[in-house]
Amino acid sequence: MSGNPEPASSADDNADADDADSDASTADTMRERAGENRAKLWLLLRANRLVVAGVLTIAVFVAFVAVAVAFSPSLAEKVGSSDPIETMFASMITVIVTGTTLVVTIGQVVLTQENGPLGDQQERMNDTLAVRDTIAELTGSPTPTDPAALLDAILGAAARRARDLNESVRERAGVERGETAFREDVDELSVSVVENADDVRGQLDGAEFGSFDVVFAALDFDYGPKIGRAERVAADHDESLTDAERDLLGELKESLSLFGPAREHVKTLYFQWALIDLSRLILYAAVPALVVAGLTLAVVDAGTFPGRTLGVDHVTLVVGGAFAVTLLPFSLFVSYLLRVLTLAKRTLAIGPLVLRDSD
Repeated sequence: MSGNPEPASSADDNADADDADSDASTADTMRERAGENRAKLWLLLRANRLVVAGVLTIAVFVAFVAVAVAFSPSLAEKVGSSDPIETMFASMITVIVTGTTLVVTIGQVVLTQENGPLGDQQERMNDTLAVRDTIAELTGSPTPTDPAALLDAILGAAARRARDLNESVRERAGVERGETAFREDVDELSVSVVENADDVRGQLDGAEFGSFDVVFAALDFDYGPKIGRAERVAADHDESLTDAERDLLGELKESLSLFGPAREHVKTLYFQWALIDLSRLILYAAVPALVVAGLTLAVVDAGTFPGRTLGVDHVTLVVGGAFAVTLLPFSLFVSYLLRVLTLAKRTLAIGPLVLRDSD
């Protein structure tokens, strides 16, 4: 990622709630605003979800074996004197079947919201085309159909307006006219928009929808605080602005405000995409999990895997491995849910509203 290694949060993306007379601002990256370290955000958002699920599965196996070895009597002795395997894996079979059915059902319920009568679908299409016409009018070119290119076009329009506004003010405003504060405020707004937009456009370049790359890059543009800053410039320096500059400032604000719903739309599509992937992966993982649970229940007993390696009973390793595999559907669910909930929390608000501290 170029420039900003972490995505910006939408809860942080939104304009500050400080006093209108103060010059409050937020950082561009999520880590800077949220005060969270790089490793944590990588785990929650950027890391491959299958890798996260695999790590969770391995962690369960290691923890199971460590606890089984640490406590006395050993698992092998317990298996010989009672039947903990039957109790454990009979319950796991029930959990796998019930949990898989529930997750897939929830996915189907969410996806059914996309279904509807012809009139509703036509209304959705009309609304979509109306927004595309607005974007095309703003950018001066046909609206792209690729999600990354769509966001890039809006950011490009915002950066151009910011540059034009700053150039116009620089050409006529000066210290001798007592407009130093006006020029500094416009320059601060322009630099903030242009630098942030250029960084995010660099991240969007080559990003493909379906992966997390497009949403991850889009989160790094904190459009909300910039809308608030543009409003303060208009309110504080209305007398200093020419009619042309008011138009440029209005177009800049319009560009920033269009980025919000466009990003939310892309985020919503990603949520649905991820939910479909999650449901499919859980179905894939449920079959081997059921097979392993059934085989362990039917085959493994105190004498099936005799002996020890490095002081660990073989039966402990087998039962721990089987238990970890049966939890694989749950590990997948946790890995996807960590990303979705983190993304949802950081995009709770749309527009000029900050849900965490700003400077």
